[in-house]
Amino acid sequence: MDSQTLMQQAQNHICRTYNRYNLAIARGSGCYLWDQEGRQYLDFVAGIAVCNLGHCPTEIAQVMYAQAQQLVHVSNLYYTEPQVKLAEALTSSCFADKVFFGNSGAEANEAAIKLARKYSRMGYGPGRYGIITMKNSFHGRTLATLSATGQQKIQEGFEPLVDGFRYVEFDNLDAVSEAIDKTVCAVLVEPIQGEGGVRVPHQAYLEGLRELCTRHDLLLIYDEIQVGMGRTGKLFSHQHEGVTPDIMTLAKALANGMPIGAMLTTDRVAEAFSPGSHASTFGGTPLVTAVGLEVFRQISSASFLEEVQKVGEYFQQRLMALMEKYAFIREVRGRGLILGIELDFPGGEVVAQCQERGVLINCTAEKVLRFLPPLIVTSAEVDRLIDTLEHLFREKGE
Repeated sequence: MDSQTLMQQAQNHICRTYNRYNLAIARGSGCYLWDQEGRQYLDFVAGIAVCNLGHCPTEIAQVMYAQAQQLVHVSNLYYTEPQVKLAEALTSSCFADKVFFGNSGAEANEAAIKLARKYSRMGYGPGRYGIITMKNSFHGRTLATLSATGQQKIQEGFEPLVDGFRYVEFDNLDAVSEAIDKTVCAVLVEPIQGEGGVRVPHQAYLEGLRELCTRHDLLLIYDEIQVGMGRTGKLFSHQHEGVTPDIMTLAKALANGMPIGAMLTTDRVAEAFSPGSHASTFGGTPLVTAVGLEVFRQISSASFLEEVQKVGEYFQQRLMALMEKYAFIREVRGRGLILGIELDFPGGEVVAQCQERGVLINCTAEKVLRFLPPLIVTSAEVDRLIDTLEHLFREKGE
């Protein structure tokens, strides 16, 4: 089927909940995608920070095929080895003792919100259920997670929202402190805001949040759905600061495109959940956790993470050089291979022009070009993106 026919049929039969680009993808390999007509694109979106090992890596396909021949799904009424092994791998790599598996980032955050409220209710009674989140945050599209999201445009039309969320400025400890009262049970934060414009807080921010939460006996929840699993050059983003949370959520890259979400927490907090208090029919199937275990094995390698840091530093240097040449670039920000440049004009046109030249990027927060390539991207592929941007920016500056 040609692209135009495919896109028209999509318009006819699929709910229009996405502003899709005028592009129909047929296949992928590594850092490249091909459309229905066979045109190649260099991918700096990676399924929005999902395909961290690239598209269709052979090892992942082999694991998927082998597990699909053995066991795909039996529900969580039974134990399965891939799920247990992935849980063990995740908890052995961080602060956590226990994992709850779901199917998406929204499900992982739902579990975190429910656990925080249940834990607080058991310790303090029913009046302590509020959660402080950050303006311009993004935590999902379910009713509870869009209520947690600090963006009005995400919430419009779905009122009344779930009660108990209050929003403060990101990277502002005083604002968090002022919002704490006897009704608050937790603070939910992205260590780096992705959808909010690739915003990295100052060094003391996570330390300060930890101190505030400890002082007031609040749970600190890190949403690492976009920035976890090697994206920043560490396995988990918060490891740069060395400040641990009580709960952490993961999804996106955890199974390189297979649907999975995970909420990780300590034994102390996990005790608030008991059989029947939370569940997910498809959460952590043998198929997806077998894939997740292989993804974890590869991404958690020290040499792999060192290469992400190396290429990320090179990428950032090249973006900084662009900023020095073009006054309309306001700022370069990010860490590892989640990087962005803020423009002084809307970035949608640049995204479209890059696509015309065979390079895929995206724009968030209206004016921030966001770069989320597969973590296997090379410096040569970074150079191609930079050359494309340079050509477009040169034309704009003339």
